[in-house]
Amino acid sequence: MDLPVMPPVKPMLAKSVARIPPDMHYEAKWDGFRAIVFRDGAEVELGSRTGKPLTRYFPELVEALRERAPDRCVLDGEIVIARDGHLDFDALSERIHPAASRVRTLAERTPASFVAFDLLALGDESLLDAPLGDRRDRLETALAGATPPVHVAPATTDRAVAERWFEQYEGAGLDGVVAKPLTLRYRQDERAMYKIKHERTADVVVAGYRLHKSGPVVGSLLLGLYDAGGALQHVGVSAAFTMKRRAELVEELAGLRMPDISEHPWAAWAEESAHESARLPGAPSRWSGKKDLSWVPLRPERVAEVAYDHMENGVRFRHTARFRRWRPDRTARGCTYEQLEEPVRYDLAEILGER
Repeated sequence: MDLPVMPPVKPMLAKSVARIPPDMHYEAKWDGFRAIVFRDGAEVELGSRTGKPLTRYFPELVEALRERAPDRCVLDGEIVIARDGHLDFDALSERIHPAASRVRTLAERTPASFVAFDLLALGDESLLDAPLGDRRDRLETALAGATPPVHVAPATTDRAVAERWFEQYEGAGLDGVVAKPLTLRYRQDERAMYKIKHERTADVVVAGYRLHKSGPVVGSLLLGLYDAGGALQHVGVSAAFTMKRRAELVEELAGLRMPDISEHPWAAWAEESAHESARLPGAPSRWSGKKDLSWVPLRPERVAEVAYDHMENGVRFRHTARFRRWRPDRTARGCTYEQLEEPVRYDLAEILGER
């Protein structure tokens, strides 16, 4: 492979802001795997955000890009998987599997798509120093004839349209809007763009905690919600605390510690088969590897208010929730899925059909 921009490339990143800023280029914020595509003739490589290769996990995309991308190019975009008109991050995560046979099976069962939103090189020309507006024009021309599963991300310079996207597109599994200055050069590994994400709050049961890697202080709180059948389901964690606050939490939660986990709703957490019928902490994962997933059980009585952006498949927080405050005025049994706001469904095909 011999391109004017060679791997590894660390993608340009975005920093969070509260509102959509004016006078910029706007795109939807995709919820998938960020990927840099390098194509030089028959050679195609997919690089992850960290620079590690993703190529072997998405053979169907390699073939599609070989057929649809310019002969020599470097593209920045997102790998996504859609089910029933909605992004499915769980299905995407399953693709990171050590067995080639499993990857091939999933490539046929749940094929991935690539949504391009930037062009870093074309032919013998590097575009890293070109302004975003020029790169976007070149991208649209280069992929004008592309067909699924390769797409160009919809974009606009109309802030009102971006605000509409922010409200509507969440219903298809997207998690906000990205704003980029039109004069922006491509700045690797820098937070030079802006992301605006949804934030909501929920009352959750704090049913346990994991210790911090540094010692006997709280690393993360384990959060639960009661489902319609009355079972407490593990929905995620809250983990961003100062070291001082981590030590304080140990003291605050000491009276809730359970000496015997057998009476806890998540007592079966260490049994792999138990995860098939319930959401429990410590689920087997390719991401955790040999990481210690043990935790300290608490009587499920303490309620906390947390902030979150959106739910994955309606059952768990997609990202780490942010602790806001204790809610002594709430009862644990009142912490149910019913309190969560459900976005109006929106068909992903309508988004990808806009150019």
